[in-house]
Amino acid sequence: MGDLLGQPILVEDSQPQDDDIPAVRDALMSHRRLSPTLFGQLAGDAIDVGPVITYAEYAWTDYQRGRLGRVIAALPGLIKSAQTLEEHSANDHQTWLVSARIHHLTATTLAKIGEADLAWIAAERAMSAGERSGDPLALASAARAGTHALLSVGRYDDAMNLGQTAADWLRGRVDDNDPSALSVAGMLHLRTALAAARHQDRSAATALLAQAEHAASRLGRDANYWQTSFGPTNVQLHRVAASLDLGDVDWVIERGPQIDSSNLPPERWVAHRVEMARAFSYVARDDEALTFLLDAEQMAPQIVRHSASVRDTVKTMHRRAKHTSDTPLLGLAERVRAIA
Repeated sequence: MGDLLGQPILVEDSQPQDDDIPAVRDALMSHRRLSPTLFGQLAGDAIDVGPVITYAEYAWTDYQRGRLGRVIAALPGLIKSAQTLEEHSANDHQTWLVSARIHHLTATTLAKIGEADLAWIAAERAMSAGERSGDPLALASAARAGTHALLSVGRYDDAMNLGQTAADWLRGRVDDNDPSALSVAGMLHLRTALAAARHQDRSAATALLAQAEHAASRLGRDANYWQTSFGPTNVQLHRVAASLDLGDVDWVIERGPQIDSSNLPPERWVAHRVEMARAFSYVARDDEALTFLLDAEQMAPQIVRHSASVRDTVKTMHRRAKHTSDTPLLGLAERVRAIA
């Protein structure tokens, strides 16, 4: 019923009672933020930007490790800290840089668990802060959050336009050999390639994947600048995801399992297994699909249990199953809310 009505999700393993999506929503949508003229400054003294930067990076690490409950627990405080910094230290470059990072993380996390409208609000805040920072990488990275939000609501044309525009804009404003620039630009190409694939634009997806592959080749290794996880392996994972969206299921089943993503953060490792499960379920190889999902759940249960893609895959597998009582599939179906 919560899924049907769009009610907020309470993420498992969040300890305090208020560490949930409603708390993130309240922080993002405080009416006092609408007009400083009407309401004046928010209550609270000025704070030091240093600890906020540190805690924001901790939260990014938790996200990449698949600990969504911990991220959501941290987001309300981080968002409020960003707001306080914006009010008291608006002329400080670091203020807008950390605000962009916090709101980017917020958008990406919310898109991951299906809160698309809130994700778009957070992405707008991230891009606005990125512009105010004056740092080209901050704005381009925040644009990646915008593509996440647009992809989550099926606006593939807009996602393609945003990602390509940001990548084109970044070119010439940063050192082309800078590994951070290569990583941010490469991830924009990858996100835009996924949008093209979901839009069934094979030629655009192929061209964008080639651009990302070129950037990864120049980078020369799997890295994690700006929490991108960008490098040759992530390009391979996105190629598999794009191919699956384009309907190349046999190719994905043949090539996907050969990719070793163990050197990437767990979030990427899990995402790949979810895609492989989807591919095997398309050809009714449900035992193999289930193995991928159970492996992913063991690594990052919160990502798997709040994934709409997982839920759809498990629903399909559960409908096909002849015997589901006391089986691993039934247990998974209950945990991901694929069945009542």
